[in-house]
Amino acid sequence: MKIAFRHYHGADDYQRVSDFLITHHQPGNQDGNWLEPAWEYMHYHQALDASNLGKIGVWEDSGQIVAVCHYESCLGEAFFQFHPAYHHLREAMLDYAETELTGISRRDGRRYLWAYANDNDPEFLALVQARGYEEDREGTRPLYRFDIPNPLPPISLAEGFRLTSLAEACDWVKVNRVLWRGFDHEGEPPDDADALESRRRMFDTPKARRDLKIAVAAPNGDFAAFCGMFYEPSGRFCYVEPVATDPTYRRLGLGKAAVLEGIRRCAALGATIAYVGSDLEFYQSVGFTKVYNSECWVKRGS
Repeated sequence: MKIAFRHYHGADDYQRVSDFLITHHQPGNQDGNWLEPAWEYMHYHQALDASNLGKIGVWEDSGQIVAVCHYESCLGEAFFQFHPAYHHLREAMLDYAETELTGISRRDGRRYLWAYANDNDPEFLALVQARGYEEDREGTRPLYRFDIPNPLPPISLAEGFRLTSLAEACDWVKVNRVLWRGFDHEGEPPDDADALESRRRMFDTPKARRDLKIAVAAPNGDFAAFCGMFYEPSGRFCYVEPVATDPTYRRLGLGKAAVLEGIRRCAALGATIAYVGSDLEFYQSVGFTKVYNSECWVKRGS
């Protein structure tokens, strides 16, 4: 065993890390790593600070990736992905995160690091506590699962609304608007070419399928709700990201309808389980149950 460390080379390593996450995925996500679609979504999300991707750390054994330490959107975050036989690298990976992934607070100029450790990894939790980290409960990242029944519950829609997808009706202005309003931004969204291209990149990712990006069309043709869905065939699971409902159309069951339609389409492809990174009551009402929490532990410096 000869473990070597190196920095991430985006053009070469994106697919290698993707393959690593797929290869070591265990049923029910008991491996504790990110689901591979989350890795894909991160790289094409408009919030990503791509200028620091080279600071992602990669550990290899005989040329094979065995661990990865990375941020999601910007420096100040640290997530840890492991080959199941290499959890002993926790301390070295946390050392690296503290050195290379620490961020600077815009509010007070202090250095900080949010290190994420799963609540089913007591050794990692003990390590961050021994290093002086404090839990930030508001930063908890839950993972929930839904075992897809056969048959699925029926999907109901209010009169005048209909289900569609980006394969059938791809309108980036409508997508942009439902996400902007659905995540409670004020006013109308920017609709210039750059803003619409940024939205497109979020959903036309390398392995994405437009037929799995589900919208609920309102009677006037606007998108009232939207659900992005990824299907990972090797693990036979789907991943929900993102879901939004325009405030004008909330409490009509439209978001639930979009999620269930996405799951239905993935089940037809072979999916047996769906995951979502949220513990909202909305998802629990659909039938999602907790797998684990990825706890947020923070250390602040001077």
